[in-house]
Amino acid sequence: MSDKAIITLEGRQYEYPIIVGSEGEKAIVTQKLRSDTGYITYDDGYGNTGSCLSDITFIDGEEGILRHRGYPIEQLAKHSSFISVAYLIIYGELPTAAQREVFRERIRKEASLHTGMNSMFNSYPTRSHPMAILSSMLNSLGCYYPHMASNNREQDIEHFDEAATLLISKVRTIAAMSYRAEQGLPFVWPRKDLRYTANFLHMMFSEPYDTYEPDEDIVEALDLFLLLHADHEQNCSTSTVRMVASSGANMFASVSAGVCGLWGPLHGGANAAVVKMLMEIDRDKDDGTRFIKAAKEGKARLMGFGHRVYKNYDPRAKILGRAVERVLVNLGRKDPLLDIARRLEQEALNDDYFVSRKLYPNVDFYSGLLLRAIGIPLDMFTVMFAIGRMPGWIANWREEAMAPKQKINRPRQIYTGPAKRDIEDV
Repeated sequence: MSDKAIITLEGRQYEYPIIVGSEGEKAIVTQKLRSDTGYITYDDGYGNTGSCLSDITFIDGEEGILRHRGYPIEQLAKHSSFISVAYLIIYGELPTAAQREVFRERIRKEASLHTGMNSMFNSYPTRSHPMAILSSMLNSLGCYYPHMASNNREQDIEHFDEAATLLISKVRTIAAMSYRAEQGLPFVWPRKDLRYTANFLHMMFSEPYDTYEPDEDIVEALDLFLLLHADHEQNCSTSTVRMVASSGANMFASVSAGVCGLWGPLHGGANAAVVKMLMEIDRDKDDGTRFIKAAKEGKARLMGFGHRVYKNYDPRAKILGRAVERVLVNLGRKDPLLDIARRLEQEALNDDYFVSRKLYPNVDFYSGLLLRAIGIPLDMFTVMFAIGRMPGWIANWREEAMAPKQKINRPRQIYTGPAKRDIEDV
């Protein structure tokens, strides 16, 4: 294969390099296209645009493949934990037993918040959305650690390890306090003896007079949820983190922006939309048959199916689907929404209408049901996504910050407004 691409414009030929990734992905390097030709490329939604070179995550949407630093997600879900995968995503290798314990200890020590932040939580109106609180509090967190949030690139990188463990630890504390502030409940402080996921559940659900002791099945299920959301290549929120980081902004500001990108219903809010859809089907006393028919007729939208990248079954959905059933069985519970979800899945997987359109279940289809089984409230679903995605945001911030040729991201546009016109004298 030629190592160059030839583009013909207005009778002239221009040559541009081709680069090939470690998994065979090919790209035409068009950085000089505008200076050479006066043209730019137009790619609405960036679906065919490579915005960066990255060593973190590989996705093959056609084959349903997801790997972090080379490790298949199925193996990580079976043999690892959220904290170990966070370490892998940030530092490039799975930790040794000693490295994992050091990493956990650093995270454990950073669990509490400065008491000055309490009044900030209390200043929000009750019923403020937890994502709004999470974003603003993560940004404010940098004010308490100015040496890590200096917007001086060399200084921020020098304190990277400290800032990374601080954010991974405190994001769950902020999330739990966001929920309790919304509910008007007193804050619960982290416990020294609990590990990452169990400590979050303790801060969410304990009361001063009644300590919440999470079931081990629930702890494992939530840890799996966080692991499966730890990174997913250049999605909307991660691209936002890199965009903000490209300006030289510190990690706190960048991940705060990532939360805002994640908040949208087309991104992190999709799992809540799935549960709402299933609840509506249940209220209509439908087993899913009528809803499938309405979806094929364009009268309803089947949430949790299809993906911008995957044109096959999302591998995370397979793992989570089994986890939901396991949690409900172990807890001795039944959820009619799971029965509806399974029926929708089987109907869609065996119907040419959905198969021909490559509409397979994605991670949102089962993640909401898992969170519901654990007892997480609906408006906290996207917050849980943010906790899980923090390692990916941190790793991508680091890649952007340490890029040898630091350049602010600045997409072009095709202007379609009025041509030049003059103001008429009155």
